[in-house]
Amino acid sequence: MTDAPAPDDIALYFTRSDGTYLCARWGRPIAPVVFGVEDATLATVKGAFEAVAELAGHEIAETDPELGSNVMMFFFRDWQELLGVPNLDRLIEGLGPLVERLEAADANQYRVFRFDDQGAIRACFVFLRVDEELSKVSADTLALSQVVQTMLLWSDLAFTERSPLARLEDGRTVLKPEVAAILRAAYDPVMPAVARDTSHALRLHARLTAGRLA
Repeated sequence: MTDAPAPDDIALYFTRSDGTYLCARWGRPIAPVVFGVEDATLATVKGAFEAVAELAGHEIAETDPELGSNVMMFFFRDWQELLGVPNLDRLIEGLGPLVERLEAADANQYRVFRFDDQGAIRACFVFLRVDEELSKVSADTLALSQVVQTMLLWSDLAFTERSPLARLEDGRTVLKPEVAAILRAAYDPVMPAVARDTSHALRLHARLTAGRLA
């Protein structure tokens, strides 16, 4: 078993490119919906949500009383397709300019979070342009990677050069042990739903250490 990551290493997962520290978790049950995939892929994505939510100890609901679905995941081939989604411009402010920026950057994924009055996550919109690169990724790998990135507000740099996933010798794809441990610790009931100070990383480390000793 590997050692628990040091507090400084944990802090890197939530230290943003502007130097600020911010970690937020969901403040309500998640109610996901997926658009643009076949039934087999839909089942894979739903299974990923269920597995990661169970790991975190967080609830999945059929519907959200405010939004109906509070996690919306879109699969498509061209960013322009988003402009044709009914009422999406009401949910995503500045959708047109956003699409232009993502096209210019040749991006293949983007996430938008919404927060409640306390700063906890209340909604997440995931956009995946299935280009040549994403087409090479298996459905279970892509689903698990995206779902874990919706469960917490990670740093915008957290997974730019490293994946949250690992491949086992038998070929299965799983969350890296330290990512899974941090996720589980962040959802510990004693932890705050939102934190903006690096002392939060010390508390996460304490939870990880306590879990190893339990």
